[in-house]
Amino acid sequence: QALSFVIPAQLQSVAQRVLHRLFHTRSCLFVVLHVVLQAAVYVEYTWEVFVYCWELQFHLLILLLPYLLLAGNVGCFILCSRANPGVITKSNHASLVKIYAYDGVLFQKGIVCPTCDLEKPARSKHCSFCSMCVHRFDHHCVWVNNCIGASNAKYFFLYLFTLTAMAATTAVISAAFLIQVVLLSGMMHGSYIDDQGQERAVDILFLIQHLFLTFPRIVFMLGFVILLTLVLGAYSCFNLYLALTNQTSNEWYKSRRHGHCHHPTLQPHDRQAVYKNIYSKGVWGNLMEIFKPPAVLESKKR
Repeated sequence: QALSFVIPAQLQSVAQRVLHRLFHTRSCLFVVLHVVLQAAVYVEYTWEVFVYCWELQFHLLILLLPYLLLAGNVGCFILCSRANPGVITKSNHASLVKIYAYDGVLFQKGIVCPTCDLEKPARSKHCSFCSMCVHRFDHHCVWVNNCIGASNAKYFFLYLFTLTAMAATTAVISAAFLIQVVLLSGMMHGSYIDDQGQERAVDILFLIQHLFLTFPRIVFMLGFVILLTLVLGAYSCFNLYLALTNQTSNEWYKSRRHGHCHHPTLQPHDRQAVYKNIYSKGVWGNLMEIFKPPAVLESKKR
């Protein structure tokens, strides 16, 4: 009976340590999963979709488009994962503090990071995954195993949009192939005998079942990339909104949460602090800040 209580407690402790290592430290697990899923999609696309579409005389440039997007995506992935996101150190701290003003609501002057022992510049945050403070911190991306900050935000932006385009083009080409198969076979004008022995006209459900039995891997891949396109498309739109309004994911989340909080140092206890984005420079200026952050512009002037 004693062992029956000790063993589950030990297993629980081990599970907690594993989960902590996965979600609170830098790990390549999600990077490996990312590569495996991407490789599986492209192997299936090359092995079946590309070959069948080539036989059906699809235009070669259309069939090569997913590979061109893959090349660009891999390049952005490497740059995003290997680039310095904007780590705040003692040597660059003084210059980074001058770049953004403190808004007094989300970012206050005089807050010291207990881990890095440095005053936090406005728009910065300490990342518990990487154990460092990052300038213009957006979020820690497990898929590239790196923080997204001022210095690599442009690479993440391009990585995300090329990834979405990859999924979308693969889905469109695969769907076009299946539609072409249906049109060439003339199934839309046919009929079938159901379980009760009655003759029925071919409907959409019958076509999907027939295509799944004929091309199971292609249909499964198509469903996966359609779902991926929807998810990535929504996230890409959200990141585009953040870029055009000069916000980070961290700031957007904190501003939503701050609407339910009080700021005792700035306003009386019975009044709610009002958050206003003071960093916006207009649509074009905000977009340019992603690709040419102020730190880069400042260093060029010197």
